[in-house]
Amino acid sequence: MRRHENFNANWVFSEGFSGETVNTMQDGETVRLPHSAVELPYNYFDESRYQKAFTYQKIIRWESDFEGRFVALVFDAAMADAVVYLNGKEIVAHKDGYTPFEARLTPHLKKGDNLLTVKIDGSENPQIPPFGGQIDYLTYAGIYRDVWLRVTSPLFIKHMKIETPDALGDSKTVHLKTTIANPHSRTISGTLSVTITAPDGKTVATGSTTLDGWKNNIDITGLTGMELWDIDHPALYELTAEIETTEGKDRLSSRFGFRTAEFTADGFLLNNKPLKLRGLNRHQSWPYAGYAMGRRAQAKDADIVKYDLGCNVVRTSHYPQSTWFIDRCDEIGLLVFEEIPGWQHIGGEEWKKESVENVRRMIMRDWNHPSIIIWGVRINESRDAPNFYAKTNRVARELDTTRQTGGARYLTNSEMLEDVYTMNDFILGNEELPGTNRPRTALRDQMEVTGLPKKVPYMVTEYSGHMYPTKRFDQEQRQAEHVTRHLMVLNAVAGDPSISGSTGWCMFDYNTHKDFGSGDRICYHGVLDMFREPKFAAYAYSSQVDPKEGVVLQPVTYWARGERNIGGVLPLIILTNCDYVELKYGEFEPKRVYPDRDTYPHLDHPPVVIDLRSVTLEEFGAWGRMWSDGLITGYVDGEVAKTVMMPSDPVPTRLEIAPDETELRAGEKDSVRVVLRVLDQCGNILPFFEEPVALTLEGDGRIIGPRLVSFKGGATGFWVEAGESEGMLALKVACGAFAEQTVIFSVGP
Repeated sequence: MRRHENFNANWVFSEGFSGETVNTMQDGETVRLPHSAVELPYNYFDESRYQKAFTYQKIIRWESDFEGRFVALVFDAAMADAVVYLNGKEIVAHKDGYTPFEARLTPHLKKGDNLLTVKIDGSENPQIPPFGGQIDYLTYAGIYRDVWLRVTSPLFIKHMKIETPDALGDSKTVHLKTTIANPHSRTISGTLSVTITAPDGKTVATGSTTLDGWKNNIDITGLTGMELWDIDHPALYELTAEIETTEGKDRLSSRFGFRTAEFTADGFLLNNKPLKLRGLNRHQSWPYAGYAMGRRAQAKDADIVKYDLGCNVVRTSHYPQSTWFIDRCDEIGLLVFEEIPGWQHIGGEEWKKESVENVRRMIMRDWNHPSIIIWGVRINESRDAPNFYAKTNRVARELDTTRQTGGARYLTNSEMLEDVYTMNDFILGNEELPGTNRPRTALRDQMEVTGLPKKVPYMVTEYSGHMYPTKRFDQEQRQAEHVTRHLMVLNAVAGDPSISGSTGWCMFDYNTHKDFGSGDRICYHGVLDMFREPKFAAYAYSSQVDPKEGVVLQPVTYWARGERNIGGVLPLIILTNCDYVELKYGEFEPKRVYPDRDTYPHLDHPPVVIDLRSVTLEEFGAWGRMWSDGLITGYVDGEVAKTVMMPSDPVPTRLEIAPDETELRAGEKDSVRVVLRVLDQCGNILPFFEEPVALTLEGDGRIIGPRLVSFKGGATGFWVEAGESEGMLALKVACGAFAEQTVIFSVGP
């Protein structure tokens, strides 16, 4: 039967590459994958440090289990130009930094030790998407995803696609398409058996058929009582296919869900029910480690989008992302817009050919994920290219008839070869450009954008972002404007039934090239910072959830009279899903204020805006008078749901250490985020606290990043990574007048 096991340990990594390297083990550092060839600093870095060749090597020792079987390595991804050698012979080359590739070792393995060498070239090769122009993100070199050893019978299942053609019927069907790989080109005879298990692990159906060539299909019909997969109840089934031939047995499993997804001219339908899509774009990068994060960190990002930000969709900008991330989206009911690599630039014929293959590899990797609802088959924000995009759409439709195609553009009147017109609409902010005289409008009318005479399936795939980059510790008025821009678009999308939904730009800040971002090489476009710590704008999203899922009460203020240009804190935006709030200032009587439904009539939970309509200057204290504490109380169903106290004289009172988890796994390069916050006497972050903090880790593990860091807006973060051994890790945190604190992590199998 099939062996499929992790192959991440004991790689020898070294800089550079030469022809002789493939024949001799080089001196270097022993590393575990996923691995970043260069760990860049948080800001003011030089990305040219990874734009060169690197070498990864490992000894593969012959095993008796290899005899008469087919042995391969499966690389989940490597950035960007990879060539694999075994005992000096080139096995495979792969020019896509975001999708899997396979190195077939069987014809070249010898008894004894075998030298495996992988050349990784991080240069921005103009023949490989997304390179050739300028790109607004970094492409960190390295074998940054997992590698797997696969040992099978000579005949094995290469691909399987699961379709649910009548998902909404009382009696359902599962249609399975399989492709069998046979490196020896022999005739195939035998059987294909299928087992389907429910979310509780119980078998719900079986079936079998006689093998007939390389491609075999089977229908499992008459399935009743099957649960639908949706965002609130993501029911996942598992299908296991097994072939038995004269060459042996092979088995492959995949999860799937019963659901339908359709973009229409009247909005998006999930399981034939209207659903307004509300989400954000996500890059797959982290501070210091770049792309090289494993299962836990990938899954945590999905949890943040779904649970912390209250979104129901995420766009994988601008490339296919880790299957650990998409697996988690399947598990928690987070919808996914997945797209091919690229950013504005379209290269020559070889480049386009590779991009078409990107479509093929993306879809064949991910076609069983119920969370994925649309394939992005255009290069993000590229110009029209009819012949090129006719090919990408054709490949997508040939491979998968169950999902529609789209592709983000930013030019109006763009040719619509896809099923869904997906638009990056940055009109909000263009009114500030000299000579435009544009009105302050959140979004353009759909038909103005498309130039078509009728409404079509339509989605806004980006907004805000670079039009108003905002640091988490920026001045209060900028924070309020940042929040307002996100609210304006969310309100406009919610109020237009012809817009399926939107994904804002973007989830979190990220490192970039010198041509973009701020002077420190960071794009401060996120509603979170790079450590995934929320800015005020994050609460524009989380406040839209039902208060039963969590009460949100976030005033957009540092509560300091001299922070704004004209002094004071009015108008004060309070992002909340409460029915109303009461503000108590100093000794004055509390004032009750309701959500601003006049300005934001379409939001489920408009913000409360406190201004001179609801309080007077005398009550709030004019300039020159004593500044007082503020107390905000939120009410749901007439009951107190949450309070926020804002002191007039905040002082550093507590150093909070907040790890996402304290249990780690050994031998997996398992990493957990730790956030440090300095809080005042009422539990609020002190936004201007920037003192240094010293970090020490005792035990078999490491801190990803420097050991001495400074707070950024009262908070900072890092990741603790487990090593090879089980046991305990002791994290010690020391900062100024605060007592040193220790956090213990347990590392298990």
